Amino acid sequence: MGTDRRVRTATSAFFFVQGLCFAGLLAQVPTLQRGLGISDAELTLVLLVVPVVAGVGSVLAGHLAPRTGSAVLLRTAGPLVALAVLATAFAPSAALLYPVVAVVGLLLGVVDATMNMQGVAVQRRYGRSLLNSFHGWWSVGGILGALAAVLAHSLDWSLVAGLALVATTGAVLDLAAGSSLDGAADGPAPTPGQVSDDAPSVLVPWRPVLLVGVAVAIVYLADSAVSSWSTKYVEDVLSGPDAVAPLGLAAYLGCQLVGRLVADHLVDRAGPVPTVVGGGGVGAAGLALVAVAPAPWVAVIGFGATGLGLSVVVPLAFSVAGALDRTGVAVARVNLFNYVGFVLGAAVVGGVAELTSLRWAFAVPAVLALGVVALAPAFRPVPATAPGLPEVQRTPPG
Repeated sequence: MGTDRRVRTATSAFFFVQGLCFAGLLAQVPTLQRGLGISDAELTLVLLVVPVVAGVGSVLAGHLAPRTGSAVLLRTAGPLVALAVLATAFAPSAALLYPVVAVVGLLLGVVDATMNMQGVAVQRRYGRSLLNSFHGWWSVGGILGALAAVLAHSLDWSLVAGLALVATTGAVLDLAAGSSLDGAADGPAPTPGQVSDDAPSVLVPWRPVLLVGVAVAIVYLADSAVSSWSTKYVEDVLSGPDAVAPLGLAAYLGCQLVGRLVADHLVDRAGPVPTVVGGGGVGAAGLALVAVAPAPWVAVIGFGATGLGLSVVVPLAFSVAGALDRTGVAVARVNLFNYVGFVLGAAVVGGVAELTSLRWAFAVPAVLALGVVALAPAFRPVPATAPGLPEVQRTPPG
């Protein structure tokens, strides 16, 4: 296997494991809640810890990557995510669950940022769009993580055994893939006279980061809405039977995977801007269809369209960030908007649902998704020498 293929396979493995461990833990949340006797309100606080602390992890990765390289961070944090996920099963009380979940969040943030840094580097090696396929591997891992929980429940396994299945698989894969990551992915070699342990500060232009970052936040706000409320919406608002209610989320995840598997080809043929325009439009239409759905099957189609359309946005945002600098700082900053969107989704959609109804709650991300279409020009590739683009500056610390 050639070097490029080996690096690409290793990066895919880390995306896969991240999805596997994250979904595997989320799918076991009800079991964890019952075991510790946690109320719904306290569970909401516990889950909120993850995206908040993950943001800290992303900032930490952006600070360390120019100094250590993203490969070093990913080799370390990847297997630790799996161990931290398993550690949640051993928390003896809700009070002790908080610090464990905080560690999970911190490590997730580091891995989210660094695996996208590696993905950008592989894409740069190949000279064509690849990030959607990497995120497709995350989706595959997420689906299998959820199925692992189903298997554990069907076999009447304990919480420890169920989480051990995904944690062991994830840790083994990460350890096997770690040595094949691109150790030279982040930034050019030190300039003459600059010693390696005196890493430069990196000044990355904020405007392009903010523009694509807002689009990322909108997508994750919608993702949070669908992940948290789709089953309840189909069952309670549309009177769907128990067997039908989960199909909304299944359609969303399945179509999200399909979108990511075909998006790289679409980007190479049409370019990122038309792809984001089309994806944002389809996503907005899907959410609007959900909000006005008269029957469960209509909502399921709407959720599927949402996953298909919005699936292309986040990988392309990381592509923009990767073009801004080679150190990973811009990638880490864009990754922050992932968690902003998730937190806003929980607050805004849940708040609107409480004050009005779930129909109006899904109308909110439907309108916001049109903002992705408006922000599409920010995804246009801009040469580093183009007029008006601030050049990334590297200045010594102190």
